[in-house]
Amino acid sequence: MPPTSPTKPSPVKLYDFHPPVEDFRSAVLRGLSLPQKRLSPQFLYDKRGSELFDAICQLPEYYLTRTEMGILRAHAKDIAIALDHRALVELGSGSSQKIRILLKAAPQVKTYVGVDISRQHLQEACGALMADFEGLEAIAVCADYTKPLPLGTIPELRDRPTIGFFPGSSIGNLEPAEVITFLKTVAVLGDLIVGVDLKKSAAILEPAYDDAQGVSAAFALNVLTRINRELEADFDLSQFEYRAHYNEKVGRIEMAIASLCDQTVHLGEAKIPFTAGETLRTEHSYKYTVDEFQLLAMEAGFQPVQVWTDGQQLFSLHHLKQM
Repeated sequence: MPPTSPTKPSPVKLYDFHPPVEDFRSAVLRGLSLPQKRLSPQFLYDKRGSELFDAICQLPEYYLTRTEMGILRAHAKDIAIALDHRALVELGSGSSQKIRILLKAAPQVKTYVGVDISRQHLQEACGALMADFEGLEAIAVCADYTKPLPLGTIPELRDRPTIGFFPGSSIGNLEPAEVITFLKTVAVLGDLIVGVDLKKSAAILEPAYDDAQGVSAAFALNVLTRINRELEADFDLSQFEYRAHYNEKVGRIEMAIASLCDQTVHLGEAKIPFTAGETLRTEHSYKYTVDEFQLLAMEAGFQPVQVWTDGQQLFSLHHLKQM
């Protein structure tokens, strides 16, 4: 009898609900015409931008990724109990490092659903998980998770209990009122495990978002390079600098690109004036106390069940249950 070959995992099931892609030129021109110039954070993540962000996550100043992973490892058994036997739905599949910690701790979870806007990255991540976790069904849902999730149209999830996993600090990119709207939108998932960055001093926050090696600055300024390349603009990067400031009054770190002089940038036929010191906002990230975030969750119809933090109280993971 010939030797039995290893069983290959089934192909990843893909459900494509990719929304219409907004025209890059129109979005950039609209953002540059506002009184406070701004760009959507999504435009930071071209190929080079994604590489630079991965590098940021490895920096000594950037505590967020390693701290959250430490929390996951330290409390994996407790979190696994919260997951129960439900299908695990991750909003934003990322590098899959965090979900692997949970799947190892919760072998009873047999269905993983990755939701992400990047189709190729999503399929690759789901395929890798199926290859590494025997018996795991991985479903790729290409969608914008900030919009209502069409999970009811997916046969594998009909009449099945689910739990949402939203790690990282992405929820901090939303305004507090938008957090409530977002949580109501994803309430279809049932319970949630959400990562939330905690309030701390500017001495910790500002270096995390503006590191000594200049990787954060390169990440932000890369969007100007992308605009130059794709939209035939003429941003002179030597006349702009990156700044990150913790606005303690509103509790958020604000990231922007500042013009170093009075200048005019051309984007095709459009002329974009900048005054010296004027800023182009790229993103912001709200920080919360545990109580502040739990109040937002309750306004959205969730009951806080448990919160896990690290010893230094830098980061938190919240288990939320629908009221």
